[in-house]
Amino acid sequence: MTLRTTKLLLVFAVAVFYSLLVLNNTTDYNSNFQFVRHVMMMDSTFPDNRGMWRALNQPAWHTAFYVSIIAWEALTMLLCWWGGLRLAGRLRGPATAFNQAKNVSIVALALALLMWLVAFLSVGAEWFLMWQSKMWNGRDEAFRMFTVIGIVLILLMQPDSDSQP
Repeated sequence: MTLRTTKLLLVFAVAVFYSLLVLNNTTDYNSNFQFVRHVMMMDSTFPDNRGMWRALNQPAWHTAFYVSIIAWEALTMLLCWWGGLRLAGRLRGPATAFNQAKNVSIVALALALLMWLVAFLSVGAEWFLMWQSKMWNGRDEAFRMFTVIGIVLILLMQPDSDSQP
């Protein structure tokens, strides 16, 4: 029961984290919007770098990208809460039922990993050369979150048995 409870609590912890992300990105929209805007404009990358042709300076692109990030976070948040509730409902049941209840949480955590890997590490850090910026660089945070969520996913995916403590 200890391992199941740990898995459940970690999924809920990710749900709390994503709830705060969505709250912050909607109630303080402009703060992180500025981050996205500057990354996409590449206005703080190395001077005269050869990747400046990738810069997007149109505000519509900034808004579309930022809103898509918030939507991605909201979907991940909802799936984490739903997945956690499914796990909680099967916490004391047979291992097969608990293992089957993991599917929604696995999808939620995979979406979270994809956001940090695709949106931040691939598109932001590499395509828009975010790594070159001292001010607008979220690469370390993205790597940290990818790692934390990856560990939660790996733990969650370990099969449960009825003989575990």
